[in-house]
Amino acid sequence: MKFSCEKALLQNAILTASRAVSSKSTIPALEGLLLEAEETGNVFLTGYNQETGIRSCFQGEVTETGSMVLPARLFSEIVRKMPDDVLLFQEENLKVHISCGMSEFDLIGIDPEDFPELPTVEYQNSITLPQQTLRSMISQTIFAVSDDESRPIHTGSLFVVDEEGLTMVAVDGFRLALRKEPILEKNGNFEFVVPGASLSEVEKICRETDDPVDVHQGARHVLFKMGDTILIARRLEGEFLAWRQAIPRNNPIKVTVETKQLLSCIERVSLIVSEKLKSPLRCVMGEGEIHITTRTAIGNAQDRCPMEGSGNGLEIGFNNRYMMEALKAASREKVTLELSSPITPCIIVPADGEDNFLFMVLPVRLKADL
Repeated sequence: MKFSCEKALLQNAILTASRAVSSKSTIPALEGLLLEAEETGNVFLTGYNQETGIRSCFQGEVTETGSMVLPARLFSEIVRKMPDDVLLFQEENLKVHISCGMSEFDLIGIDPEDFPELPTVEYQNSITLPQQTLRSMISQTIFAVSDDESRPIHTGSLFVVDEEGLTMVAVDGFRLALRKEPILEKNGNFEFVVPGASLSEVEKICRETDDPVDVHQGARHVLFKMGDTILIARRLEGEFLAWRQAIPRNNPIKVTVETKQLLSCIERVSLIVSEKLKSPLRCVMGEGEIHITTRTAIGNAQDRCPMEGSGNGLEIGFNNRYMMEALKAASREKVTLELSSPITPCIIVPADGEDNFLFMVLPVRLKADL
């Protein structure tokens, strides 16, 4: 194998593909990056941890085709420290000479035969949407993905494709996050669940542009194609929560607040709450304001947030972090809180009547008065 390329192109490809490299594996090749050079001038870098695979492509001047596996961390550091110029690769019998300017390295690689092949995705269903749309949908729901491995299906996000477009749902038993968007292209109605860890990488790879991302669902895997990069993730199997039935919508109490104002109030009151000093927020929905209090062993705190509407004096408790994460994900200046009783969930939706996001936070039982 022999090729040359711009340092910036190679460095970007390494950063992208390295996201899927195993930090520790019984297969040494999986701690490396598979480097492949083709006659067309395409150079591929692949990382794979047997859960998620990422393959990135860039253009080089290929004079001899070939492939090998290089240790990911060392390879990344070498390229990063090289001068900003053209890099030359010459490989023979798994020994590669890397040079740039006056810098030279000789490395011993791993046989590419030891690197497992990425899964083949037979396209059953496909959708296309802008990268920035998918990126925002992931960022507004991934916080609610469960980390409880006893229910593996909920460690991912559900994709539902139907007449309304794409709906993404995440749930962890304490809160639910939902995001809707119309989509450019689809073929039929279908649904699948993608691991949260894989979606986190998709979010990082997607750019804030209208460039398309193609999502292809296969029998056991899902493929995301973003420009010159593909990411393959295994599908999670199991029965996902019946989320439509889980969301109460006929709530008698509906109050509107400024998102940042309520978030700031909760953040201030939460200063005395920590992992060691846990305590729920006690929220009293009064006339035109929410009175928020909490007490821990270190002291107590209270704040008031103006609101539009009446809460009928409802007193309800919440986990501070769950409320803050939902409000941070709300992409509106104002949100409406829908409530019913101290033991039913709080629904957070856009105050402008749009239905492109919905967050549900379950309440916490309050002890006797503080």
